[in-house]
Amino acid sequence: MRTEPKTLLAWLCDRDRLPYRRFEKRFTDHGVRLFGNSTTNPTCGETQFRRWTGGKLVTLPGPATCQILEAMWPEYTAVELFGPAPQGDPQAPAYDLEERVRMTAEEALEGADATASASVSDNTIDELRDQVTALARGYHLKPPAHAYEAADRLRLTTERQRDRTHVPVQQQELMILNGQIAALLAVAAFDLGYFPSASSFARTASVFGETTRFTPLQAYADGTLAYIAYHTGNPTEALAKATRALSYSGLGDTAQRRLQAIKARAHAHLGDVTGARQAVRLSSQDTGERRDDLHDVVGGEFAFTLERLAMSTSTTALLIGDAPQAEADARRALELLGQRPQDQQSTHVRASAAADLAHARLLADDIDGAAEAMTPVWAVPADQRKTGIVVRTARIGRHLAKPAYHGAHAPKALREQIEDFNRVSLPHRIGAPAALLAIES
Repeated sequence: MRTEPKTLLAWLCDRDRLPYRRFEKRFTDHGVRLFGNSTTNPTCGETQFRRWTGGKLVTLPGPATCQILEAMWPEYTAVELFGPAPQGDPQAPAYDLEERVRMTAEEALEGADATASASVSDNTIDELRDQVTALARGYHLKPPAHAYEAADRLRLTTERQRDRTHVPVQQQELMILNGQIAALLAVAAFDLGYFPSASSFARTASVFGETTRFTPLQAYADGTLAYIAYHTGNPTEALAKATRALSYSGLGDTAQRRLQAIKARAHAHLGDVTGARQAVRLSSQDTGERRDDLHDVVGGEFAFTLERLAMSTSTTALLIGDAPQAEADARRALELLGQRPQDQQSTHVRASAAADLAHARLLADDIDGAAEAMTPVWAVPADQRKTGIVVRTARIGRHLAKPAYHGAHAPKALREQIEDFNRVSLPHRIGAPAALLAIES
């Protein structure tokens, strides 16, 4: 008979299928991310793990240990993790059943395909393609840490299938899928604040795109490298990469729109107002006639919706000092997003556009209007506060720290609220120091 979990930590380990060995590896990995690869990092032996999950602790472990556990499950505090397990959670059976069905389906498919020695079943590749598409289209609904883990599992599965086939057409298809997964890993790593890793994943995607002559993947990867570059203080490199990406053949209008928006931001970071405005104009020249197999057919995170374009051009307008245009574009982004079905609305786009709207109002010295515009930002859960949101809110915080606002209550309160909001975001809690420096500079 199954024993009911004694603590929330035990319940989460059951839910996430973390026996001691897997828990210990994840605990160690998060320790390295937080504190570096040091011999002084907290460890967790199996006996200690049993005490933690068995509800036998009298006092909490040390602060560093609690920090690691809170990074593993950002939605909970250490006090909650060592507290009682949830009782009668109506979502728990559904979650467990869904996960069990998913794992069983994968195992059954692998077993059915095991008879092939020099090739894999076309059905297997179709299934992998469907999974990559589902991940791309559902990315906006997942916390970036969960999206990263899902993409990494899919990467390992796809690589196993590549090792099993010697059929050139299948190798080609699986490399394209591997490249798409690497591109999604790059996005997730960037959203978490791991900029060097994000660059490595993007380069991996670019290599797969180049090897398979799948130019939309190359363009997407180079665009990702471009925005990583200007977020890390290298706008000249960003402009070069975006320009190179635009030179590839076979790109649809969506790809062109995304790359022109990235190029506009790079020009803005360089202080080139004319170049920024020209790229913004080019980003809106969408006939809808040209399509490609990545940005349009797979879509999702690979797409670049009109509300996302408006959000991006709003940020560009702020960088070049055009507050009225920034406010107009931010409002348009929010209006376009509101026209979509609820499950297609991106929390990230809404919060980013709202932050840009607040910043534009601040430039007009409208403190109350800025505070009102920030309302959707505060609603973003801690585990979904991606790098883009943190960057935008940090800029607002720096603006509010100017001498002109010293001594005023409303700006001080808003700045402190932003600091509290960002302090528990994943880029701040588990991101690398270099990333935080780039965000806060």
